[in-house]
Amino acid sequence: MMNERILLIKHGALGDIIQGFDAFESLRKGCPDAHISLLTTKPYEKLMKSSNWFDEVLIDQRATAWNIFQTLRLKSLLRMGWDKIIDLQCSKRTANYAKLVSKRTRWFGIAPNATDFMSDFTGLTNRQRMLTAVCMAGATEIEPDLSFLTSFGFVSSTSGLKHPYALILPSSSEAGKLRRWPIENFVKTAEALKSNGFQPVLSGTESDRPITSAIATECSECLDLTGPPNLFLLAELALGSSLVIGNNTGPVFLAARLNVPTLMLMGADTDTSMSAPYGKKARWIQKDWLEKLSFEEVWETVKLALE
Repeated sequence: MMNERILLIKHGALGDIIQGFDAFESLRKGCPDAHISLLTTKPYEKLMKSSNWFDEVLIDQRATAWNIFQTLRLKSLLRMGWDKIIDLQCSKRTANYAKLVSKRTRWFGIAPNATDFMSDFTGLTNRQRMLTAVCMAGATEIEPDLSFLTSFGFVSSTSGLKHPYALILPSSSEAGKLRRWPIENFVKTAEALKSNGFQPVLSGTESDRPITSAIATECSECLDLTGPPNLFLLAELALGSSLVIGNNTGPVFLAARLNVPTLMLMGADTDTSMSAPYGKKARWIQKDWLEKLSFEEVWETVKLALE
């Protein structure tokens, strides 16, 4: 008898991928002999290949319907003898994918023609929704093993890092007053951390450099590790830190899921009943406009997180 073939669809974004870690591990645990593939997007290829959850990671080019070549390629991929396809993206795009699959394939999702329709997720977080979906397909819920994220030894070669330290992630995936706490408040936070014996450490990608550089300029004790994206270095930095604080962005979700003391600052555009960070030591503060969130209010929560 051939092993069951399962295709999981999850395109992103990073925070959503991280909230799917429990579902990925649970599916692997519940279906240990199955051939499990992930259909995702290029930014998450290396991350997902480094885990032991998937037998292969496939890249979705997310081409327009007018791109005949890519549409035919996608149709061929979706008809590669899958027994089950689990749609964790649940978007209009992936609902259209359901129209391309073989009639013998079971489709788990919210597409109108899904064979296994996920009808009511009321009251469930994104993490719980994805867990529910994979459990419908045979998963066994289990806590994920995330040791693969922190096994590369990047931190040991990071010059200037001193313990104890706090990791500051001042950027976000979207610009604007809703999602970004003002730079001057991050400066105050860095200085307060320094005064309390913690080295302030800044991290971000090259696109974040104007923000991290502005903070580092005002707080000379900051170690600025802004550079090319490296989620594995970020995970190691988070795991070794006394606190991670930042805006609503994927790296803060990652720190929270590693059960590091974490404080996420969230604007009104986030539904915390669905998308709050998950972890044993995760905290968050939500304000309609982050520019109206005072340093004093945040610092009181930081002190609680550091206890």
